[in-house]
Amino acid sequence: MTARQLAARMGVAPSRIPTVEKAEATGATTLRTMRHAAAAMNCTFVYAFVPVEPLDDMLRARAVQKARKDVARLDHTMRLENQALNKSDLDAEQQRIIELILSGSLRGLWDEEWDHNA
Repeated sequence: MTARQLAARMGVAPSRIPTVEKAEATGATTLRTMRHAAAAMNCTFVYAFVPVEPLDDMLRARAVQKARKDVARLDHTMRLENQALNKSDLDAEQQRIIELILSGSLRGLWDEEWDHNA
């Protein structure tokens, strides 16, 4: 489809099409304009967020991050009380927390401070 044909379908002046194309290429266009152009081309405009990795992997990585923070706090406190746990116990606790996080509500998973007991 030519720019002139697209302009006619969109109901705009042909000089508007290069402006729309430039705005789209630079990220300065509006969703409304994109929907209007898509409709003029008998297309559906789709706007989507696509994860760069599988969602399950993202959730597990975040749960691991949270669990490590919890275990580090626990380890620090236990060491201050001269009750340090060995590495295998700390690893087991971290796995327990990860599974607890993933099996519960994930609502607060992305909060900076998240209480997995809530």
